[in-house]
Amino acid sequence: MRKYALPIVLLLLFESIAITLWLAKDNLFYLFNFSYIGLSISLGVFLYIKQHKHARRVVQLLVGLYMLVYLGIICRENMQIEGFWYYLFTGVFEAATIHYAVAKIFGPLVFGRGWCGYACWTAMVLDFLPYKTPSDSRKKIGWIRYIMFAVSFVFVAALFLAHVGNIEQIMFWAFIVGNIIYYVVGIALAYAFKDNRAFCKYICPITVFLKPMSYYSLLRVKCDVEKCVSCGKCKQVCPMDVDVTDNSRRRLNGTECILCMECVKNCPKNAL
Repeated sequence: MRKYALPIVLLLLFESIAITLWLAKDNLFYLFNFSYIGLSISLGVFLYIKQHKHARRVVQLLVGLYMLVYLGIICRENMQIEGFWYYLFTGVFEAATIHYAVAKIFGPLVFGRGWCGYACWTAMVLDFLPYKTPSDSRKKIGWIRYIMFAVSFVFVAALFLAHVGNIEQIMFWAFIVGNIIYYVVGIALAYAFKDNRAFCKYICPITVFLKPMSYYSLLRVKCDVEKCVSCGKCKQVCPMDVDVTDNSRRRLNGTECILCMECVKNCPKNAL
């Protein structure tokens, strides 16, 4: 049973969050929401342990479609960064603010950029594209993400400062239009750079939250230097250009690791 400790711990962690929020907010939605996400992630880790080929993709679809279709379209909640700013400005600790606190601000202290690998509904689509590993070195245009981060903040702040009416409706359509733009830009970049994750590396504003906390993440891919033969296979298959042979927290692109485990699966010496 020791090898199943991780999925059990993850399930218990999410159940703790689910029950705490349910009792604190007196709303069954939080019990269902975080229980579902925790169960989905735990199932994916369990399938990975069982060496299921599409374990991570199963989680991506279960969580990504839930967030996009159910929460975003059916429940009309803007789960993008604009929704976070909106609820923050209104002073309401609901939906997007709780989601960001758990998944993207404090959660990365435990699971790093795991959100990007297992739950993001943008990456869920981009990972279907053919360029699963980058063919060229990383471009030096990561600064664009900070511009996108600022634009999202200014957009929502301007709505409040201008006292625009019916902001909830605007937030819903911002979610729809924003996702369409993300998919179009993400697919275009993937084909332009021959890299499915180009959008994640250069454009996505969410990474501004994820990167600092990911530096201190408890869950990390580590290398057994005694087994490693420096074949470079792990670097070849990594979609985020992370040097996992370096165990220090300052390793190349260390805060970019999405825990996809491609390096672990492809290591010929089981050194990772």
